[in-house]
Amino acid sequence: MLQVLQSCAPNPPEWIRRCLRSVQQWAQQHGHPHQYIEDQLFEFLPDELRSKCLPRHRLIATDIARLRWCEQALTEGADAVLWLDADTLMLDENWQPPEADYAVGREIWVQPKSTGWRSYKKVHNAALLFRRGNAFLPYYRHAAEQIVRAHQGHHMVPHLVGPKLLTALHNIAAHSVMEEAALLSPWTIQDWLAGTGPALETFLRDSVAAPALINLCQSSVANGELSDEQMLQAIGGRDSTTPMRILCAHNMRRHPLWK
Repeated sequence: MLQVLQSCAPNPPEWIRRCLRSVQQWAQQHGHPHQYIEDQLFEFLPDELRSKCLPRHRLIATDIARLRWCEQALTEGADAVLWLDADTLMLDENWQPPEADYAVGREIWVQPKSTGWRSYKKVHNAALLFRRGNAFLPYYRHAAEQIVRAHQGHHMVPHLVGPKLLTALHNIAAHSVMEEAALLSPWTIQDWLAGTGPALETFLRDSVAAPALINLCQSSVANGELSDEQMLQAIGGRDSTTPMRILCAHNMRRHPLWK
């Protein structure tokens, strides 16, 4: 049994609700139990970590709490767990996670530079797969918690124990990567809305698999780089004429490896 886990702060915007529905419908279609909670997620944290992270470092608290929830689900009988951030849109209804013991998502982060556009190839924790008995989850959770416990001062980098730690470990140990579990920068989303552009072209060039599910980085809205209205426009409905569907089909046509 594969159990799908998701969490979100109360009262999310409509585009997040649509992302959540896309994952819920996918899970139901394939018979995967889906569990959704809101701020109850933070109850998985030990008291000292909760007090150190909240309310200022909510993202770090979420990054650790999701790992503890995944561990609990596996202990309680799930054969595998798939964590997906609430701002993840499921594109391919037929997608299934790999058979690997564990896997992380793929990040192709595109941003402007003085000399043009550049992509940074990393991994992310917006999509995480863990199977029962895997050795990585307890290690990753322990390392993340130790980093936070040892941290001095009031400021912590938001992605300290998420993509930053995962990418550092990946560069050494080469995790299994769900290449189809993509993540888009705000510049890529802006080009997506426009139908073309250098950020989108860079993303297409450097991706090695067609996106089956895409994390839309809610932080882009929080940082003022995109609006809730733009995100809703990007997602659209569930028919084949929406921008997200158009890009996915566009990718398939352009890259022989994806056919």
